[in-house]
Amino acid sequence: MLRDELLTLFEAGVRAASAPAALAALLPAGAPQGRTLVLGCGKAAAAMAEVAAHHLAGDVTGCVVTRFGHGARQPTGGIAVIEASHPVPDAASLAAGRRIRELAATAQAGDRAVFLISGGGSSLLVDPIPGLALERKAQINDHLVKSGVAIADINLVRRHLSQVKGGRLAAAAAAAAGDMHTFVISDVVGDDPSVVASGPSIASLFEPECAIAILERSGWPVDAGLAALIRAAAPPPVPPHPVHVIADARTALDAASHAAAEKGWRVVRIGDDLAGDAGATGRKHAALALDQVAAGTPCLLVSGGELTVEVRARDGRGGPNLEYLAGLMAALPPGAPVAALACDSDGIDGSEDNAGGWFDASHRARAEDCEAALAANRTYDLFQRFGGLIMTGPTRTNVNDIRLIAVGAKP
Repeated sequence: MLRDELLTLFEAGVRAASAPAALAALLPAGAPQGRTLVLGCGKAAAAMAEVAAHHLAGDVTGCVVTRFGHGARQPTGGIAVIEASHPVPDAASLAAGRRIRELAATAQAGDRAVFLISGGGSSLLVDPIPGLALERKAQINDHLVKSGVAIADINLVRRHLSQVKGGRLAAAAAAAAGDMHTFVISDVVGDDPSVVASGPSIASLFEPECAIAILERSGWPVDAGLAALIRAAAPPPVPPHPVHVIADARTALDAASHAAAEKGWRVVRIGDDLAGDAGATGRKHAALALDQVAAGTPCLLVSGGELTVEVRARDGRGGPNLEYLAGLMAALPPGAPVAALACDSDGIDGSEDNAGGWFDASHRARAEDCEAALAANRTYDLFQRFGGLIMTGPTRTNVNDIRLIAVGAKP
């Protein structure tokens, strides 16, 4: 029953951060003189396109790209929806990047350009700079993701290697500069819209030497040819226009916290934008939970943000939420009156089929098994054994992780 209650709170957070809840009221009213060109990318792109198609007036056309399985469930009118691979780009990502860039270039004076951007878009919207093959770019992306590099640093590298990131997509649609709008569902700590999906419609920082240094620190060999391509990257002329962050981690955590308070929980927020190693953060949160146990104060500890995993075993299974929970379990004594659920708001923890996981005092793993699973990056197998996986399927939004720790019995 506690598992179901925690899952209900997670779902409340997801709903609040979804396109139907966050986008409709902010879309521009009335029809432009020409077309409305809708272009977008990310795990929420299809859901955002559905809302846009229903609410925008006039001649609406365009294209968005989303992850396989996250596609449209309602009509999107003249807005095409492409599904592609995530987190490693594929041929569909390349086709989407080229098609969307070419559509942007058809913008004319009197047209309206609407950009729908959400997390996951960096690998879904791909159009490498001339001289860089898709296969090599995919290898670089895969290496950075598995090396535990911070998402902001990964996106800094990506925009130096792309014809659509770092504001280049909006620059391609510059003819519509007088009526241009960007709507962002943020999955990055700090909610800098230029970082979400590597900011295809937003002026961004270009630092070639920093991008090269990030690659070198991660262990990727930067030869003279790659260094020259990166150094040739320069900021494009991005038309200034309104940028709206319509949902973020706080949106989801506020909704989950409100729902928890209505159910009688004393809510304690312990960080909306946490970053760092997932397992280590879980251990730190175990100490916070045990402090509440010692004080005899039942509560719900709520946190969000984007944790990372250093992939030591290339055949590992399990994402940041399971590694967080394994670290949490490993640091709790047997029988501690603590239950927890940690799930990614997009319904996918890492690259597996689960959103995350849960445990309570009677359904959990031994500390030594948690440690072994963390060392081998096999937390998926660990949670599968005791029935601790949470499967939601794609949620079609993405505001990072929602983590809930229930301490003691609800008052």
